[in-house]
Amino acid sequence: MLASHADRERAVDVLRAGYGEGRLEKTEFDQRVARAYTARTVGELALLVADLPAGPVPQPAVVGVPGTFLPAPRPRTNGKAVAAAVCGLLCVPTFGLTGVPAVVLGHVARREIQRGGEGGDGLAITGLVLGWLSTACWALVLTLLVLVGLATG
Repeated sequence: MLASHADRERAVDVLRAGYGEGRLEKTEFDQRVARAYTARTVGELALLVADLPAGPVPQPAVVGVPGTFLPAPRPRTNGKAVAAAVCGLLCVPTFGLTGVPAVVLGHVARREIQRGGEGGDGLAITGLVLGWLSTACWALVLTLLVLVGLATG
């Protein structure tokens, strides 16, 4: 049977794979490729690649990194801890209105973090500190207002 252009290209691909794997030297590879392009029959092409595998030999799988060398997975951040930190940061622009929610969310978040092993303890503490500072400032302001009212009244 006469060889087609596609048959010749398939034979050259097998030769390339063999050369890439080190099965053929450069001169032998060049000679076989030249013969493949001048081959008239499929039988001639089969003789050129008979001593080679039908394509690239699969390489052994890459061994993964042992688990002991992988970084430890990060725990999920507690959502209430994030909310506590946001409320704590919003104490200044809201004039302390988010202080109490920051304290409540901070305490709830810390309890959930201790029980469930989630992350975000630093965020919860940030919300607690800012919330308590805001609440303390408002308590001081109200105390001063009451004392000034009692002293003048």
